[in-house]
Amino acid sequence: MALNTRMPVVKGVVFDLGGVVIDWNPMHLYRKVFEGDETKAANFLQTICTADWNERQDSGRDLIQATAERVALFPEWEREIRAYYGRWIEMIGGSIPGTAALMAEIKAAGLRLFALSNWHRETFSRVRNRFKELDLFEHIVLSGDHGCVKPHKAIYDIALRCYGEEAEHLVFVDDSCRNVEGAAQVGLPALLFTGAEKLRQDLIGLGVPLKPHA
Repeated sequence: MALNTRMPVVKGVVFDLGGVVIDWNPMHLYRKVFEGDETKAANFLQTICTADWNERQDSGRDLIQATAERVALFPEWEREIRAYYGRWIEMIGGSIPGTAALMAEIKAAGLRLFALSNWHRETFSRVRNRFKELDLFEHIVLSGDHGCVKPHKAIYDIALRCYGEEAEHLVFVDDSCRNVEGAAQVGLPALLFTGAEKLRQDLIGLGVPLKPHA
């Protein structure tokens, strides 16, 4: 007897936000803070206001408290540390090229659109109405509302309950390898985002009814 190897029907796509839909990058700000010195900006973000530190706030930690604790730890960097959340909006560069158009095509093809992002509620509120493509999502699940972040299993489970779909019927898209791996571990078909056109090709390969670009 032949085995049934047909792939599950894709009913929706789950998008990460920063780096996939919205160009969020602390370097946009710190290039200005350090007056164009890329090396100093990168070093600051690797040693003082690190990605791991920011991720702690993404789980919902108070931004004022987090800033005060960082300043106490590195008082010589107070001005630069306070810029992180004080001038946070300057980390936003705009929309990721091609993603909004692809999202609209996915929705027009009859699929559901969801978002799952490591993002603090307070900072997200600063961009919520600036990007019209966010209105295409049925549900946006933010780590800051739930006290846990990707790639931990809990946040994916929370999101799936919110979406009301089985994992096998959704495709998860993220620009972080570890978040893609975390999604795969809970049964979500997962794709690493490197650009909108490559994502289109990958979704078509999974059976999403999109038209390939010439």
